[in-house]
Amino acid sequence: MKISINRLKKYIHFDHEPDEIGAMLTQSGLEVEGLETFESIPGGLEGIVIGEVLTCEKHPNADKLSLTTVDIGQDNPSPIVCGAPNVAKGQKVLVATVGATLYPTEGDSFQIKKAKIRGEVSEGMICAEDELGLGQSHDGILVLTTDLPNGTPASELIEVVKDHILEIGLTPNRADAASHLGVARDLKALLRKELCLDTVPELTLEAPAQSIEVEVENAEDCPRYAGVVITDLKVGPSPAWLQNFLRSLDLEPINNVVDITNFILHDLGQPLHAFDADHITDRKIIVGKMQKGSKFVTLDEKERVLSGEELMIKDPKGGLCIAGIFGGQHSGVTEETHTIFLESAYFSPDIIRKGAQHHGLKTDASFRFERGTDPNMPVYALKQAVKLLQEIAGGKVASEIVDSYPEPVKDFEVDVEYGHINRLIGKKIEAVEVKRILESLDIQVQNETETGFKAIVKPYRVDVIREADIIEEILRIHGFEQVLLSENLNTDYLAEHPVKDFDKLQFRTSELLAAQGFSEIITNSLTKPGYALKSGFLSPDRNVEIYNKLSEDLGVMRQTLLFSGLEVLAHNINRRQTNLRFFEFGTVYSKTEEGYSEGSRLALFLSGNRKEESWLEPSRKFEFSDIYAAVKRVLFKLSIDPSDVKVVEKAPFAYGLTLKLGQKELGSLGLVESSLLKLAEVRQEVWFAELDWKLLCKKANGLKNYAEISKFPEVRRDLSLVIDKEVSYESIESLAQKAGGKLLKRIGVFDVYQGEKIPEGKKAYALSFHLQDQENTLTDKVIDKTMSKLIQAFEKETGALIRT
Repeated sequence: MKISINRLKKYIHFDHEPDEIGAMLTQSGLEVEGLETFESIPGGLEGIVIGEVLTCEKHPNADKLSLTTVDIGQDNPSPIVCGAPNVAKGQKVLVATVGATLYPTEGDSFQIKKAKIRGEVSEGMICAEDELGLGQSHDGILVLTTDLPNGTPASELIEVVKDHILEIGLTPNRADAASHLGVARDLKALLRKELCLDTVPELTLEAPAQSIEVEVENAEDCPRYAGVVITDLKVGPSPAWLQNFLRSLDLEPINNVVDITNFILHDLGQPLHAFDADHITDRKIIVGKMQKGSKFVTLDEKERVLSGEELMIKDPKGGLCIAGIFGGQHSGVTEETHTIFLESAYFSPDIIRKGAQHHGLKTDASFRFERGTDPNMPVYALKQAVKLLQEIAGGKVASEIVDSYPEPVKDFEVDVEYGHINRLIGKKIEAVEVKRILESLDIQVQNETETGFKAIVKPYRVDVIREADIIEEILRIHGFEQVLLSENLNTDYLAEHPVKDFDKLQFRTSELLAAQGFSEIITNSLTKPGYALKSGFLSPDRNVEIYNKLSEDLGVMRQTLLFSGLEVLAHNINRRQTNLRFFEFGTVYSKTEEGYSEGSRLALFLSGNRKEESWLEPSRKFEFSDIYAAVKRVLFKLSIDPSDVKVVEKAPFAYGLTLKLGQKELGSLGLVESSLLKLAEVRQEVWFAELDWKLLCKKANGLKNYAEISKFPEVRRDLSLVIDKEVSYESIESLAQKAGGKLLKRIGVFDVYQGEKIPEGKKAYALSFHLQDQENTLTDKVIDKTMSKLIQAFEKETGALIRT
């Protein structure tokens, strides 16, 4: 869901930066997944200035080109070759200066460079309307009528609307926040400011009465249904402010009537529907069901067979609309529409959800209705829409508001105890603060006593119906970060949920590794005390000693699986088996201040050549990428992504990585130091990884088995990045996954370059990005937008230079 910062400021006055607002909302439970900048004119006309054509002559080497000199406010006029037929001396024009990037109405963006055109120097470009993204016209250059001095930025002549757009990953329980008003309500509580709601006057008849009768057959399916007739409409394009608002939310403007209904939906969260009143038979609207098997053609011109369970808006002749989901083919607004019946309703979430699922339809309206809208909003939203229709479309009110609302939806009443608040939050919050937070969220506090109170919750908060819900509201506004963790953590349950089968996880992981050519080994838990003494990374003081030792070589319990595994490697290498892949699940032991501790580990070993010698291809030794790939396969199998990967330079590795899951160390991998190999008498390189198996199992999100193959094609795009040597591929990959979102399926590296052709201290990655949508075929617009996000993220976060 996209939210405009500019629109939020109409409800709440604030000076905070957009990223600060995003952080506040995320902390309060409305997770902001992205922040992007919207400009009504792509590029914001940056680098475009007002110029004056001083001279205009025919190009000596081209019949259709002209040589001009243009005053753009600099010391010397700029020579520009122009191909427009209407260019002439004395004109005021818009000039794209050298270095400016143009975003044409159609086609890809391009940068203006100093060039020679048919032998003549050209330092800029005199622009047509479509070349600046201002419209469709390409008949000639844009000729201005202005007194602004030459060199003035074009943005001072042509307004460029700039906005910041928050993308919120709305959870199913927060139906109340599916609008700008809903998000503003949370900001009101977070910023401790007042909410500015527009007041709308009562409607008065402005035209001869054209009332439409409304009959609701079942008030359980439609508790509230309101509507009004508006006439004398002039259907046409919306004003710029409304079109810009919709485009900032990735919505295409259609016409002023439809655009107003979309505006109200995203602004107030109340879906509206406009019916062409001339197509309503007998001037009567019926809200009810139709016979099973009836056929109905929707706005997308598809014929749908009704189940008999979906709610319909109909007239005596037949269906007009699938209520709350999709309009009918002949009831919508067209350029010929003169009079409309504007509907604003509250439908039962259950009936809308069933209808949407049956027909496989997901619309902005059904998204809100099936989660639960505000039953107190329909008439207010209707009046707001009428006000806009009067201002924008010249509409006149031709009826009283019909409002069928036989049984008003009551507020929720929830009994709350202060003791339960403090127990569940883990911190005492004063009663005064509790009351302030709840009232800032429009939750009234009544019948206060020393031990508790009654909370009165508006019905638009469909997720706040229990005491625990009230406590959650208090905590998210008070701030999760305000609750400090105690030294002794405890929980109200004893068993893990869901229960995980560790044996199954180990068996499936073993299958995976065996399929990759690994052999399982099982080694002795007893080992030499000298390993810890000479290793340099194990502490001899932490050795668990055996009192009745069988021998000195089996005198202590192992602290790591490394040395017992190296002994197995040495045994095989000494018998001419040099190309080895081993894995082991085992237990490690150590002495602590409190006593003794045990840990489960998964160890991986690679040594020798990756492939046996062959006449087809030369052999290749194991490399870091091989051990790293093996670890990643294990993590992927268990549905785990390492959240924090950092390079370390410490034993047992000549070089390697430490992996972390959150704040806990998951394990490490890399090339074993030669000094450690000598302790076990291993005479060839060994790549080793040791992972905390218990932590892996605890964090596992289930086993990866299979997934349905997408029906829609995959798209590949390539980028070449020049970055600092210190920037790791892992950081590039992590950044790309965040910026690319769900569409980015995988990333590949097909070239890495360091050399004379790029600056010192830099390296170049050639990356492939594979995009795919599971539900739709990707369009050029979506692909370009995703790649633009990736480029911006790379440039901003890593200082990357994108090579073209």
